[in-house]
Amino acid sequence: MKYPVREGLAGAQRSAVHLEMRDGYTPHDPEFARWRAGHRCDNDPAKLPDWWGSWADLVAETTGRGVVMRRARVVSEPVTDYIRYEHDLTFANVAAGELVRWLPRRRAADIALPGTDLWMFDGSAVLFTYFSGDGDVVDREWRTEPDVVELVRSAFEAVWERATPHEDYKLV
Repeated sequence: MKYPVREGLAGAQRSAVHLEMRDGYTPHDPEFARWRAGHRCDNDPAKLPDWWGSWADLVAETTGRGVVMRRARVVSEPVTDYIRYEHDLTFANVAAGELVRWLPRRRAADIALPGTDLWMFDGSAVLFTYFSGDGDVVDREWRTEPDVVELVRSAFEAVWERATPHEDYKLV
């Protein structure tokens, strides 16, 4: 299971949802360091990191098959530098075919959320991602039990309903 998200997307037939709940990821990412040094994408695809092209191709292929891809981010406000970095890149997610929304953490306080970030494919398989405290991926786990899937479905839909579409979300 070297690329489980890609495997999940390849097998998806109807939907793929991604719930992100951390305020920082991969702290040693050279692209994040470059962003912190002043590089901005400014909605210009030519300024995106090199790895972006393969992700955009995968999203386009997946959505081209009719799979609806939704990404929701629960974030603390004021936002961290990492969230500002993600926000700067998100125009590309949207252009590739993802629907993206942002929810301030204070508006999610009464939602029963899973304990970690996840992907869910076709409402039947969940891929949990476990992180170190610093935000590096340490493990992933597939789950298909109906109660786990229902928790994820319910949580994601509650977040999605309250969240602000990317184009309307203003960083605080």
